[in-house]
Amino acid sequence: MAMARADGIAALGGEEGMGLRLGGAGGVYFLAEPGELRVQVYKQDGNHRDVPTHLRALLFGPDRTVLQEAWLSDDGVGKGQPGEPQSALLVVPVPAKGVYGLNITVTNDRYGTEAWWGFRTNCPKFLVETSRGHRDRRHEEPIVVRNPEQEGDICFRPEPQGFKVELSGVPTGDQPVVLYDAAGHAVQELAVDATGKAAGEIPADPTRSPAPWRLHLPKFQATVQIDGVTRWRSGDLSPNLSLWTPDPESWFPFLENRWPLTPYSRTLYGDAGASQELRFTVGNNSREAQEFALNVEYPAAPWPVVLSDQRVTVAAQDKKTVTVQATLPATGDAHTCRLRVEPQDGSGFSTYSTITFRRGVAPAASPLPIPLDLRPYQHENEQFGYLPAYPLDNQVYFDQENRPFVAADAGLWARREGRWQLTPWQVGGQPARMRLNKVAFDAANRVYVIGTVDSQPALLYSADNGKTLAAAPIPGGGSFDIEQFSGHNVPEGPPPFIRIVRTARDEKLIWRSLNDLDLFVPRWENGAVVVGDPVRLSTLCLGLSNHSGIPSSIVSRDGKVHVAWAEATDPAEKVPGVPTYVATYDRQTGILNKPQLVGYGPPANDVHNTPCITMDSKGFLHVLIGTHGRTFRYSQSVLPNDASGGWTPAEEVGPGLSQTYVGLVCAPDDTLHLVFRLWLPHGDRFPASSYGSLAWMSKRPGQPWSAASPLVLAPFSEYSIFYHRLTIDHRGRLFLSYDYWSTFWFYRTDHPGNRRALMFSPDAGTTWGLVADRDFATVGTVPRP
Repeated sequence: MAMARADGIAALGGEEGMGLRLGGAGGVYFLAEPGELRVQVYKQDGNHRDVPTHLRALLFGPDRTVLQEAWLSDDGVGKGQPGEPQSALLVVPVPAKGVYGLNITVTNDRYGTEAWWGFRTNCPKFLVETSRGHRDRRHEEPIVVRNPEQEGDICFRPEPQGFKVELSGVPTGDQPVVLYDAAGHAVQELAVDATGKAAGEIPADPTRSPAPWRLHLPKFQATVQIDGVTRWRSGDLSPNLSLWTPDPESWFPFLENRWPLTPYSRTLYGDAGASQELRFTVGNNSREAQEFALNVEYPAAPWPVVLSDQRVTVAAQDKKTVTVQATLPATGDAHTCRLRVEPQDGSGFSTYSTITFRRGVAPAASPLPIPLDLRPYQHENEQFGYLPAYPLDNQVYFDQENRPFVAADAGLWARREGRWQLTPWQVGGQPARMRLNKVAFDAANRVYVIGTVDSQPALLYSADNGKTLAAAPIPGGGSFDIEQFSGHNVPEGPPPFIRIVRTARDEKLIWRSLNDLDLFVPRWENGAVVVGDPVRLSTLCLGLSNHSGIPSSIVSRDGKVHVAWAEATDPAEKVPGVPTYVATYDRQTGILNKPQLVGYGPPANDVHNTPCITMDSKGFLHVLIGTHGRTFRYSQSVLPNDASGGWTPAEEVGPGLSQTYVGLVCAPDDTLHLVFRLWLPHGDRFPASSYGSLAWMSKRPGQPWSAASPLVLAPFSEYSIFYHRLTIDHRGRLFLSYDYWSTFWFYRTDHPGNRRALMFSPDAGTTWGLVADRDFATVGTVPRP
């Protein structure tokens, strides 16, 4: 299907013009040889809706440096007939062989239904990745092609466990769609019915070669679903990677080598003679063990870079760590090298990561200009040299001596004796695991985490600063939240926690469910923790949304436990939003006061609207009522340490703000600090489309809420999420952990693991910066107000 042109650009879908017309978004990966890489990008507006669609094309290198960017604007035609194709030519030098990429996004069109895109290239080896924005359902990436005037092929890697092929929107006619195996033999003919649909099924074959099969369409127009390629099941080799090509000759073994070496780049800072060790991961995404060769290349003069291994054998679907010791020479302001990786399978695949060592102090060591402007593929390390030694698995919490703790999949991290130490999740030699990533402490400085032991929920606890763990079983299952320090709450004994058990799901409203909400008030008996019997708070709890904001559901003081939650309502009932309730439970008397309605967070029946509760130094309760893309509501208790004494009228914290995911703490001076996702309107940053930011507000006692101040800006328009978690230490410093994710799967899947970073403000939000290891050195008993 690819034909050479005089300008060296392969003509995909025809000799001239736009060629391929692809639906969805996504992009292309190229295995480029040294020389010049040329990519012509095309866009045609469908004008199905009256929305402006601007295509953004980013061409990046193996180390994810963006080499060239182009925008193709909306055609201005408006709703009606398709517009004329537009194009932009991207040309970059290729100094060394590697995997380059083309990232395609379109404003107001994250599902790829409003504009067609296509490309031509002079690179003979390429794969298309069809990737839209995420949906809150099973991930699927159907391949959409619209070239009915010609025949065409969809070449893909077949799954050994068997797969179905389903097509719709196929032009009807006498000719069937034909599926060919890697040897070119016709495996199956798929007859097209009168509705334009065709389907086939291939049985499992564990010995099936990963060489590409070819689906041939007499008229290249269809929406195509293929198991293992556009939708994924348990056991599929490459979930979420919708890679294919219209040209069998362009195939290269990218699926087997999807993340052969990560991170893609590392930027270091230091003085002459400084030496740093870096860790890289060699990944094998294939079905068989693979040997990889590693070596260091220097674009300019060599400098001291030492590899721990030059050959690494990695098991199938596994990874191994190698280290690199880099030393900054006495001369020169910056030194760069390439760390090359090559599978020893004869395929010719090869790519690299880069290491750059700069003279001087990393910008991350100082307060940074706010907001942090994340750029595509250029986040905290690439821009600021951020490369901490502390764990970044989750948010950080502080014990009574202000020592930091982080709960991770591998165990409980704690900074003791001046270094981070990991306690694996074990109870008496029996494996355990983390169930909730909050870490709580009591007045005696004992440590608590909600976990699981032998498939049973348990309250894990430690009386020796997290060095060893014991467990108290929790009856039943469900999801949990535990009281953690949010500024002025330190329980005398084991912290109370809640259990949420779903009892009904609403098939029509995705964010509505019914849940039983129970409170547990554990206690110490004979040197061990007993969780006690549950106290039923509600049978209409809406659930808990805590992946972002990680809101506090519970605060307590002097034996009074206060719980905030949101409730579901009858969908037929007209209500202004999700009702938020607070109830007080007395540890001494065992009496639960009547739940108090604090206010409503729009829209109704949306679990995103999880509230957050904290308290100030005087014991007054403060509640933020969650919303989803609307303005939060704030209310304060009339009486200290009592939810039943009345509440101030719920007021908007910032009229007109599009807010989601509450994160709230209270500082030593009783200032409230709030962090949340904030949608910002289009402007110079992105034409015709909103974008996400991570923003901060504060409220001093007796004062109104401050204006919203963005702290971090998303590198892409449309939907974004930051998975942010706001915590506070006993000196009032604000710690904000976040992990940016775009809606676009092409960007999501390119980076394995998380991108979590930790920023903080030592001065109540006046300045912000990225946390350095030295910022954890302040320990010791902290006076309570």
